[in-house]
Amino acid sequence: MEIEENPLPEKESIRVGGHSGPLVTGSKTRSNSNLSARFKEDDQCYVEVTLDVCDDNTFVLRNIRGADEPGSTSARIEGRPSLASQLSFKLKKVSHELKRMKSSLSFKKVDQPAKPGVARALKGLKFMTKNVCSEGWLEIEMRFDELAVDGTLPKSVFAQCIGMKESSEFACEVFDALARRRGITSCCVTKEELREFWEQISDHSFNARLQTFFDMVDKNADGRISEEEVKEIITLSASANNLSKILEQAEEYAALIMEELDHDNLGYIDLHNLEMLLLSGPTQSSNLETDSHIQSRLLSEKLVPTKEYNPIRRWCRRLSYFVEDNWKRIWVIVLWLLICMGLFAWKFIQYRHREVYHVMGYCVCIAKGGAETLKFNMALILLPVCRNTITWLRSKTKLGGVVPFDDNINFHKVIAFGIAVGVGLHAGSHLTCDLPKLLHSTNDQYDKLKPFFGQKRPDDYWWFVKGTEGWTGVVMVALMLVAYTLAQPWFRRNRLRNLPKPLKKLTGFNAFWYSHHLFLIVYILFIIHGYFLYLSKNWDKKTTWMYLAFPLIMYACERLLRAFRSGYETVKILKVAVYPGNVLALHMSKPQGLKYTSGQYIYINCSAISPFQWHPFSITSAPGDDYLSVHIRTLGDWTSQLKYIFSQVCQPPSIEHSGLLRADIEQPNIHTRMPKLLIDGPYGAPAQDYKNYEVLLLVGLGIGATPLISIVKDVLNNIKRQKELEAQMLVENGVKRKSTFATKRAYFYWITREQGSFEWFRGVMNEVAENDLDGVIELHNYCTSVYEEGDARSALITMLQSINHAKNGVDVVSGTRVKTHFARPNWRNVFKHVAVKHPDQRVGVFYCGAHGLVGELKRLAQDFSRKTETKFDFHKENF
Repeated sequence: MEIEENPLPEKESIRVGGHSGPLVTGSKTRSNSNLSARFKEDDQCYVEVTLDVCDDNTFVLRNIRGADEPGSTSARIEGRPSLASQLSFKLKKVSHELKRMKSSLSFKKVDQPAKPGVARALKGLKFMTKNVCSEGWLEIEMRFDELAVDGTLPKSVFAQCIGMKESSEFACEVFDALARRRGITSCCVTKEELREFWEQISDHSFNARLQTFFDMVDKNADGRISEEEVKEIITLSASANNLSKILEQAEEYAALIMEELDHDNLGYIDLHNLEMLLLSGPTQSSNLETDSHIQSRLLSEKLVPTKEYNPIRRWCRRLSYFVEDNWKRIWVIVLWLLICMGLFAWKFIQYRHREVYHVMGYCVCIAKGGAETLKFNMALILLPVCRNTITWLRSKTKLGGVVPFDDNINFHKVIAFGIAVGVGLHAGSHLTCDLPKLLHSTNDQYDKLKPFFGQKRPDDYWWFVKGTEGWTGVVMVALMLVAYTLAQPWFRRNRLRNLPKPLKKLTGFNAFWYSHHLFLIVYILFIIHGYFLYLSKNWDKKTTWMYLAFPLIMYACERLLRAFRSGYETVKILKVAVYPGNVLALHMSKPQGLKYTSGQYIYINCSAISPFQWHPFSITSAPGDDYLSVHIRTLGDWTSQLKYIFSQVCQPPSIEHSGLLRADIEQPNIHTRMPKLLIDGPYGAPAQDYKNYEVLLLVGLGIGATPLISIVKDVLNNIKRQKELEAQMLVENGVKRKSTFATKRAYFYWITREQGSFEWFRGVMNEVAENDLDGVIELHNYCTSVYEEGDARSALITMLQSINHAKNGVDVVSGTRVKTHFARPNWRNVFKHVAVKHPDQRVGVFYCGAHGLVGELKRLAQDFSRKTETKFDFHKENF
């Protein structure tokens, strides 16, 4: 049976098995439409098949006749029995294609905006994520000209040409589907064929997108999707989205889809089943596109930026916003600068009226002024690292309202810069100015300085260097330079990749930690240097020890308290788990008397690695738990060694437990010798201020979710406790007891790159889903390895997620009861969602994670606070 090419533009070409012909659509009535297909036999005879397509997806055979002689169906069949037999056989083969034709007609109705769910279905099958316009094809055409070989584009570079380079395997499947549809068997396409490909995959109509996706799954082009083909497309989608767990269970999920869609147990699903699945997808958008009409009005009326054309007013408004957001930091820095300038001016004027000024000039005044600021800053730099003192001031006093304790490490760095400036002024003025003047002074000038430098005038610089004042200063500067350099992020976080191996050992946290403890030597030399002074001989004029006495005593008490407390706070390891993503979870016994608040952190020491090193980790257990837990991600040498040590005592988990390796000491028949751990803490952190807010917006990136998980668990424990108290009060007094817990609503957003990361806190997620019946905690998990909603590469994952969650109540991505969203959140919509839900309230925004997101969240918090009735207070985690 050959194909007759029909040049008429109104006739749509169809394919029936291995045969095709032009489709002629007749006039439509209220209930049906007329379809005709004409086929050409090998003996050059034409046969025309006419059918009525009804609204209930059925086809009525209306007429079969030869093209060369008219006649009724019965007449032609009686006259040509062999032809009737062949047609009967052919009609069976084309039944599925005729159903597709009916679906194609219904697509025109589906694309109407009145059909509910169509917009969602269209969004779920978008092959190209960017807007397609005339310029879009021009870019593709330019890439074709660059990549084409002998005028054709090879399949191997198709992905690069259409902008899917990161998903080349998926793009190759798209290529095969489009080629099969057009009967192209070669692995190359011309520019005209590529243009057809591009127009189809960028087509916004539902029928084009659905047909392309169906053709991708239907590998043998028989109009049916078998279970094996479903498994193949699940495997392809899982690979494109880096979902290893789904990849491992592809066969199981393929059976689930067939069970859901193949109700008649035919062993296949067709285009109609796929269409119905898309149109009945999830009712809520995972990205919170629009919550209500109120949100749209809020965005349009209040969040539209207004441009100020007057530069003075624009500058004043920015200044007022800056002061409003940073007034705590401003007054602390201003006070610090005023003290430094006051000390410098006081010493400068003092030496301006001494005899040495007439020989050494202003240089000695600058050197002594810099020295005075150096004494002050060397004393002050110890206070921000007195963790116990800061935690007490934050928790037990009202100073947190005016002092930014969260910025203690940043202030420590600012003071370090002030020390560097002081060293530069002091040493620079001595070496380049006043000492050369002393060496070249006249005899009359030197006579005035003999009480300070001796009867004989120094001959050269070596005379100063070999003195106590000289060598102590040189050694101090050298040690400070080493500590300051190794404290920089490039060295401390081991970002310098191309260093030679000997120098590589000087980077990382270990190098930072040990070099920072050189301060013990520096302070001893600093006191010696301040005592043996050339120009001050009276003890009451040697003020270095006066500056350092109180800070050094306070810091020494801090270290003694830490050593004493950690000495008896040896913890017992209860449970160990090694999770995907190089995360080690430790459950420890809670030391007697240990009290902490969610959001705080502790220091951990493992003597098997180093008896001196202490590392901070956020507490992931809640205050009400009977254990203490931390989750540690291996990012450096110390954490890698810790994971290795605990991995040696772990075993593969049972089926009901998560993780790669586990060790549970509480289980019977477990006799494992665990490494010894010491803890020190807890210490205050920004996240502990969550109790000051009724509404919380918690944002965690990767392992940065650890302090926020503790907050979620604390809120959950309060929900349970409140229900118990209410039940008890109702039984005793018949009156409900009002909750004293401040938090009434919490929104938790956890963004992670790897699917396996959801295993870290799977238990917490399921516990919230089971117990939070009132919806106090709103959980949102985001997996950024999955392509955004609306991308065809994640369309099947979305379908599978909906089916499995509806049937089993479990999300296929996270393995929890909380459905996972794809790609990254639209943070503006997130803030808009919270602002609309909680007008005239103050929301605490707590973020822990990579620094890259800090700017955007802080800017949105400020923007919404200024333009809406909801006020957002932004806090970020620091160590």
